[in-house]
Amino acid sequence: MVEHGDIRVVHCGGSKLNFRDPVITHDSRFLLCASGEAVKVFSTSTEECIHELRGHTGLVTGVLLRPSNHLQVYSSSLDGTVRLWDFTDGILIKTCVIGYPIYSFYASAKHENVIFIVTSMPSEKRAERFQLVAVHLPQSGDQLVEARELSAVLSGVNPNPAAIAFGRGVRIRRHKDNKKGGWNTFTCVACHPKDDCIATGHEDGKIRLWRNFNHKKEYTYSTLHWHHSAVSSLCFTPEGTNLLSGGVESVLIQWRYKQESERDFLPRLGAAITHITVSPDGSLFCTSHSDNKITIIQSCVKVSAVIQGLVKGDSIRTDLMMDPRSKALVLNGKPGHLQFYSLQRDKLLYNLDIVQQEYIHESGLQQFEVVKAAFDASGLWLATVEERHQKAAELELNLKLWAFDEQTQSFVLNTTISAPHDAQITAMSFRQTADSQTTLLVSTSKDGHFKAWQLAAPAHTEDEGPSWLCDFVGAYHGLVPECCSFSADGSLLAVAFQEVVTVWSPATWELLTTLSQPPGAVSDLCFGRLSCSKYLLGTTASNLLCCWNLLTCSLEWSTSMDVRRLLVDPLSENMAAFCYQSGSTDLFVFKPSEPRPLFSRKAVCSGKVTQAVFAPREEMLESCEESSQWLNRSQLYFLTQQMVNNISSSTCFLFSPLKLVIDDSVAMTPFYLLLGKHRQQQQEHRDSDSSLWAERTALPQTSASIKELLQTPAHVLPSTSYLCSMFVQSLLISVSDAREEKAHAEEEMESEKEEEDSEEEMESSRSKPELVAAATESDAPALTKAQARELRRVRKLDHSWLAGLLDS
Repeated sequence: MVEHGDIRVVHCGGSKLNFRDPVITHDSRFLLCASGEAVKVFSTSTEECIHELRGHTGLVTGVLLRPSNHLQVYSSSLDGTVRLWDFTDGILIKTCVIGYPIYSFYASAKHENVIFIVTSMPSEKRAERFQLVAVHLPQSGDQLVEARELSAVLSGVNPNPAAIAFGRGVRIRRHKDNKKGGWNTFTCVACHPKDDCIATGHEDGKIRLWRNFNHKKEYTYSTLHWHHSAVSSLCFTPEGTNLLSGGVESVLIQWRYKQESERDFLPRLGAAITHITVSPDGSLFCTSHSDNKITIIQSCVKVSAVIQGLVKGDSIRTDLMMDPRSKALVLNGKPGHLQFYSLQRDKLLYNLDIVQQEYIHESGLQQFEVVKAAFDASGLWLATVEERHQKAAELELNLKLWAFDEQTQSFVLNTTISAPHDAQITAMSFRQTADSQTTLLVSTSKDGHFKAWQLAAPAHTEDEGPSWLCDFVGAYHGLVPECCSFSADGSLLAVAFQEVVTVWSPATWELLTTLSQPPGAVSDLCFGRLSCSKYLLGTTASNLLCCWNLLTCSLEWSTSMDVRRLLVDPLSENMAAFCYQSGSTDLFVFKPSEPRPLFSRKAVCSGKVTQAVFAPREEMLESCEESSQWLNRSQLYFLTQQMVNNISSSTCFLFSPLKLVIDDSVAMTPFYLLLGKHRQQQQEHRDSDSSLWAERTALPQTSASIKELLQTPAHVLPSTSYLCSMFVQSLLISVSDAREEKAHAEEEMESEKEEEDSEEEMESSRSKPELVAAATESDAPALTKAQARELRRVRKLDHSWLAGLLDS
């Protein structure tokens, strides 16, 4: 099987923003944070991403301001390098190769050109051990250097950055202390910037301030207690006047140093606090949260900005969906909500509150969760399912139908159906009819039934709008339905009852036929599209992919593969199957009518693909190579859960062809690739109105292409130096073109000269009386070249029509 090299996997967003402590610059204008394999630079006032510092090939594990230069920043990564950046311009200054994976790192103003890293120790035991190492950074002028001076400082340390802190001249690391039980375990540590004082957070929610720790038997400590659960982060302000703490309560607490009875609270921050950072001037506080959010706070008074990333909970219960109206990625996010996420901007658009209940942060408390969601094809209707499991009570289940409101540009609750089924709902699907009007929703449940919900007109008053009612209840021999799917035209409904696939007519609810296959419950169903609409495909628990022909009601073909996700492209005949084997996921794109796949890629990602979706393109690609034709109309997004050294990273990818449609008459530069479509539109405009175009030319400031270039997020553009140099080169006129233009001008001049010579010969052949008359008028002024050329043109005109007019 041939793999095509012109298609690549592109990371398009969703990386964690709360993986490590963020950093605020000295002027408090920018915030930097680790995000996957990059460092993102945000504006603290507008919340927009200004730069993406890319260069690492592994997960970024730390970001630090350079103590000797407040305009530069260090970043460390699991790729074993430390990189120095100019974050204002997004330029890589230097790369220092350490040679070992870096799990966290630190810098001290008292140790110039020295950083401290935490890396793994060589050990024969299964449990990995870590050590703190001092690295002397080479002062070479080269951009790529290798660190050779490494010295071990401490062994057996914790790789968590909160476990180590640097003070006025001391280095502190936490360790477990179980003398008084597990509740006394250290969770985080912070050093006072001016006094010999250490603050430690503990599992029991207490904060201890340690003093006189240089004397082993004479140390003292005081205790602060407000948190009811573990303290997750501690941070002193730059002057040491206040101590900040946070935990699962979503409350930021500010303790007065040496006046601990006085404290301020900033509650309702939305999610558990994982990190706390203070700007160097103390004007801004920053908290990272468990829902992949960063909150910027003005001195513990009010929230000034919120930078929200893709929320990845413990599990994604809903499918990965694409909102047909906003083209946003939709999945369940914070508890009880659906999140609408823009992949183009890598930013959360908004959250839709489905449960409409306040979430209580309490361990063991069962609360409503969004488990299913589905859009209709037009994006006018949204169906959601929420459920709650109580230990001593039955399952609580709600089915909600939401209608899109044009005025508010959001979804409004239309119908709530309590207990729509007696057990968990396993699948939902909207029916799409030929007139694009959605009036039918089907849900399947573990209670052994599937139900059809019909959009009905109001029964009582004219003021009430339409609502959804149950129209039909179906079952098959007491078997449990696992999944369902409508055909593209809505004329057929397929419902899989364990090992049997049933096909129904939604118009009459008649059971048309049943399809059987080798043993194994059917886990997913998809109808073919367009020319492949006669096929129905399904995956089974016995690792089979089956294809039935609905015209013959027989199994067309089957193949053995562990398909985790089966998708159909709504705009073509293509289907995609993600298969898991040997710790990685393979991708196959195929048409049900053809035995050979259109595209295949081994190990497209490590681990399992949890969710995937086809997204229609805004503009269809007119021409691509044959191997990438399946991407002409749609893009393929998929979500993975990567585990790197017990570090969870949620990322979202898409497939895109490397080669685009390029005009052969224009140099293929990055600037042209960005502006090509606008040049084509401008060319069409010039052809239709050439005279107006000749009189005036649009200024560059008003060009739509320039506007798009300026409004495009910085992280998707090439570097400025590369872009400008290529753009300038594309404007230069080659020597050969100049020579050709000069030669063409000379040819025109020669042709005009020959024409003038021929005219002179014609003049000389005229009669002598004309010559005498011309001689008598020799005192007339001489004609210019332009006047002579115009005179010759007039003489060539046919004036016979004038003679005919005079004769009449």
